Order: sequence, then structure tokens, then C-alpha cells
Amino acid sequence: MNTANNDPLQIACPHCNAINRVPAARLTQSPSCGRCHNALFTATPMSLTTANFDTHASRSQIPLLVDFWAAWCGPCRQMAPEFTKAAAQLEPQMRLGKVDTEAEPALASRFGIRSIPTMVLIRDGREIARQSGVMPANSIVQWAQR
Repeated sequence: MNTANNDPLQIACPHCNAINRVPAARLTQSPSCGRCHNALFTATPMSLTTANFDTHASRSQIPLLVDFWAAWCGPCRQMAPEFTKAAAQLEPQMRLGKVDTEAEPALASRFGIRSIPTMVLIRDGREIARQSGVMPANSIVQWAQR
């Protein structure tokens, strides 16, 4: 993603899912949603559901890093704070989201999730990378930026 120019990017709001046009050069200036007026970037992963997943994966023009997890999974609970730390470092260059595989089995099935935690990096609606297993925040950031 080239943020050196001022071409507007479509960014989905993590609160109301509205699509906002934000000049690329202004991504780091704490833009807010034109509809709900909340911050477009919160430095925390958002909850993704069947209802909002495609808006953030396909309509938003920044990559989406998804953590597929479940509440009963010990390694998932171990990685959760690391994923949150990574969000603070990776936004606004990419959105981070979490999919609870127990609550959203259709999304887990759609991506063929066989083990958790599994991270999937999506750009323009397509999976471009996948990594399973617990990772510390710095490794998540390095992996996602490759």
C-alpha cells in the first residue's frame, strides 16, 4: 500500500462498518468515520462476524489480518494480548480482527481452519498468507509486514 500519495483509500469503520474515503497521506492523522464519528483506527483488534467480515476483507483497501480463535483454546488465550500489541504497531497500515470460530463456524469453514490459533492475511478479499500457532507480538508484526 502506497501511503506517500494523497489518493483516497476506502476504509471500513470498525464500529458501524460504513465505508469512508480517506486520503492515504492522512491515515496516520487519526481519521474518524463520517457516519458514526468514531475513530477509524483504535489500535485494538475488532470482532469479525459473518455480517461484517466481507466489508472489512473485500471493500476496505487496507489489508486485514485475522486471528481465528476460540475461548476454550489455551494457546489462543495466550496469544490474545500479543495480537492486541501487534494491532497497536500495525494500524493504520492494516486492520486486525478476530473471528471466534465457535460463534462463527461458517467463517472458520470458509477458510478451512483446522487448528487454532491461525492468522490469515487478506488483501482485496483474497488470502495472501497464513500462519498457525502462538506468536509473540514482534513476530506477528514481522510476519504481517512481509
